[in-house]
Amino acid sequence: MKKATKNDSKKRSAKESDEVSSDKEEASSKEPKQKKVKTTTTSLPVNTKMPEDLEFQKPSGAIKFASWNVSGLKSALKKGYHSYVEAEDADILCLQETKVNEKDFNAVDTKKYKYNWWGFEKKKGYGGVAIFSKFEPISVVYGLSTHPDPEITKGRVITLEFETLYYVAAYVPNAGEKLVRLKERVTWDEAMKQYLSQLDEKKPVIWAGDMNVAHKEIDLARPANNQRTAGFTIEERSGFDKILDGGNDTFIDTWRHMHPDTTGYYTYYSYRFQCRTKGLGWRLDYHVVSKRLLDRVIESEIRSECYGASDHVPIVLILKGESI
Repeated sequence: MKKATKNDSKKRSAKESDEVSSDKEEASSKEPKQKKVKTTTTSLPVNTKMPEDLEFQKPSGAIKFASWNVSGLKSALKKGYHSYVEAEDADILCLQETKVNEKDFNAVDTKKYKYNWWGFEKKKGYGGVAIFSKFEPISVVYGLSTHPDPEITKGRVITLEFETLYYVAAYVPNAGEKLVRLKERVTWDEAMKQYLSQLDEKKPVIWAGDMNVAHKEIDLARPANNQRTAGFTIEERSGFDKILDGGNDTFIDTWRHMHPDTTGYYTYYSYRFQCRTKGLGWRLDYHVVSKRLLDRVIESEIRSECYGASDHVPIVLILKGESI
């Protein structure tokens, strides 16, 4: 198996952007050079086109979850999207930032993925989430019931209830350019914490998607330049901390748990300034699980080579067990 190991606008520089602004991230020519951080990786791919010869495997007796911000489904479909989806062959695939307002059945083989759910933003061409599953859930819920205005969350969160766990797919809003929506983001994080805690009291949870936050300095290439950039503010990072329960480990960031000291692996590279080829990225996408699911986690990986259809790369979680 290979281990490689926003936005509701057209790009992060747009005024209505719901994703991370890369302006400060790429401003090294205007700011003092930082000391290079020694990484544990030396040969990460820098391709800007989706490879056509992808091949992935899954251990027997396991369930595979994949999450991917496609940064516009219609665009991704033209740029190698299917090369990844077919090679990964996940049991459950969730997409974020689809930017569609109706179901697009070109996204997957519907004979393979018999069950699908779509969340749409009210404003056309923005946001959106989708889940494709080989397993039928017990129930499906859209949005965050704990949010002061649940209606505005229905295009960003879908929860599937299975017999052994809840699966929550999310496209978390970002504070926006110049942090114009920072208060709204704080409100969202508080609602998400309450929501996940309520679910966790009943069954363990998998929370997957684009969380629009680089949790620690190790999770982006240039932390010193981005202290007040959307996606790396102390407010957003502490909000994520609180969801993980402030160190009490109610919920676990699986990739960081399994790769505690690994640097240089990111899930988002801005299209601007040749960030991909320069290795200037952010780790914004996560599989977070309830602590009691950890003994089922076999792998949590970043598909670093699967770049080109989107400015994000997919992430994968594999759990022990043939049913959910």
